[in-house]
Amino acid sequence: MFQVTREIDFCYGHRLLNYDGKCKHLHGHNGKAIITIEAPTLDDRGMVLDFSDIKQVVATWIDENLDHRMILCKDDPVVPVLQEMGEPLYLIDENPTAENIAKVIYEKTAEAGFPILEARLWETPKCFASYRA
Repeated sequence: MFQVTREIDFCYGHRLLNYDGKCKHLHGHNGKAIITIEAPTLDDRGMVLDFSDIKQVVATWIDENLDHRMILCKDDPVVPVLQEMGEPLYLIDENPTAENIAKVIYEKTAEAGFPILEARLWETPKCFASYRA
């Protein structure tokens, strides 16, 4: 199998529900998504996928939907207040843990038709979560 990987930096905020620690409060991260695409063969250019295609599709989606937004569970009680204030939000069905954000990025990449192997989200320089189907 052949693989290519692209890193995408973005900033986001979140908070965790049902959590007894610092992350129960609204806070932010300088995150890094790492997208790994895999294929058994190369295309006629000798590539799994052009790095610029990943940038154009996935990095653009992240920039338009996750970058500089609060990623929150749709059931978070702070959502109506932030919406009323006009704050940019990205709402998900689950608690916005690094694991669940990695899954969102994986699913959006797969929906774009890319043969994604793994999405990894670095929440800090020392901590990451990953998702594979």
